[in-house]
This record gives sequence, structure tokens and C-alpha cells, in this order.
Amino acid sequence: MTAPTFMNVVRFQLKPECVDQYFEFHGKFICEGLKERYISKTGEDSYCFVGLWDSEEALITARPKMLAHLDEVRGFMKELSPELGVTDPVSGTIVAHGNEQLSSY
Repeated sequence: MTAPTFMNVVRFQLKPECVDQYFEFHGKFICEGLKERYISKTGEDSYCFVGLWDSEEALITARPKMLAHLDEVRGFMKELSPELGVTDPVSGTIVAHGNEQLSSY
């Protein structure tokens, strides 16, 4: 098994009455190339998703499926701001793991 080389992080908030529904939908979401995924609760209604991917290409290939999934769960989310909408996503190459540097910063 190869180690993931790319990751995405998405900050979002859930409506309190929709948390169970969101996690039911999320639990059924599968994408090729997505090695691991985590969600942390970062505040009262705030969450952060972290996905570890085989490669940047795997993430790019999965984007249409991820956007379709977002359309399914968008109604469970609070708007972060008019500029961002309901999510604040970022992605990039993994440059360090633990104390080990994997590539140039």
C-alpha cells in the first residue's frame, strides 16, 4: 500500500438538528483514491474534514463526486459567510509526516 501524498481540509458548520443526518450521508460516501478521512469537532457546531489521497490527480478526479455529495448535504450546513458559502476548502501536497520531512516546504 502506498502512502498518501495529497490532502484536503474542509471547514464547515452543521445545523444542530441535522448532525445525525449529515453523518449518515457522510458514512456512505466513498471515493477512489481517498485513503483515509477524519472529521474533528472544532466547536459547538463547527467541524473540520481531513482527507488523505493517493495523489493530486486522485483528488481532481474525485471532485465531481465530492461536489455532488456536497449538494446532498448542503442543506445540513450553516453558511460560513456570503463569500465562502457553507465550506472553506483547501488542499495540497503532504510535505511532512510526524517528524519526517517528505518534500520541500
